[in-house]
Amino acid sequence: MTKKSQYRDLFPGALELMILKSLSWRPMHGYALAQRLKDISEDYLQIEEGSLYPALQRMLKAGWLKTEMGLSARNRPVRIFKVTEAGKKHLEQEISSVEKMFAGITRVLTLAGQ
Repeated sequence: MTKKSQYRDLFPGALELMILKSLSWRPMHGYALAQRLKDISEDYLQIEEGSLYPALQRMLKAGWLKTEMGLSARNRPVRIFKVTEAGKKHLEQEISSVEKMFAGITRVLTLAGQ
């Protein structure tokens, strides 16, 4: 059974938030990161390379990530992405912002029909 009909666009900043959270758990290369997001979301999220790699580049430029060379599971050279201190701070701020946004949405959904 496919969940494709249930795919939704992400809100602005959601991809960066998920990247930072995932990489704060464990540094990884781009393909492993995309697979991790897909697995954790139980296939609801399929992050395309055309979205992931530009986001990683923006985050490197912003100073939220850094890279080092490493080896993939297949022993191939890859760029490993790691969260910087600035990235950790940004992640904390974004999580707080998203929690407030969802609290507001939940309140509207709960009380709008009353």
